[in-house]
Amino acid sequence: MEISDELICLFSADVREDGDRYTIEIPKREVDAGSVTPGDVYRVALIEREGAGGDAGDATAAGSTATADGPQPPVERGEIRYVEIEDLGKQGDGIARVERGYVIIVPDTEVGERVKIEITEVKSNFAVGEVIDDDA
Repeated sequence: MEISDELICLFSADVREDGDRYTIEIPKREVDAGSVTPGDVYRVALIEREGAGGDAGDATAAGSTATADGPQPPVERGEIRYVEIEDLGKQGDGIARVERGYVIIVPDTEVGERVKIEITEVKSNFAVGEVIDDDA
């Protein structure tokens, strides 16, 4: 299965019947993390969970990176990524955002640059990347 680079969050949820419509509840953590903003409109893709008869609360269903401790960073140390610098941090470093709004700090870059980076440090709420090729 191919998943779009435009994916901003991934979670498991029950589909509930509500009269003549059905609802899917978005976890508060996705709003708190900035992945989803109330009032905005999003495209929703539904992926059938393996073993669909399993526990509805299974946080790892459908390929989610969530665990009992909460969502895990969507990058790993040593991983190579192409990112676009969207903003500058307080110290002038470039800021890129990837899945679920996760922040990657990329020193010596400018807003609008699209660069190839290697992830050098990973924390729960951000990572640091080093430019390895700025001809991306």
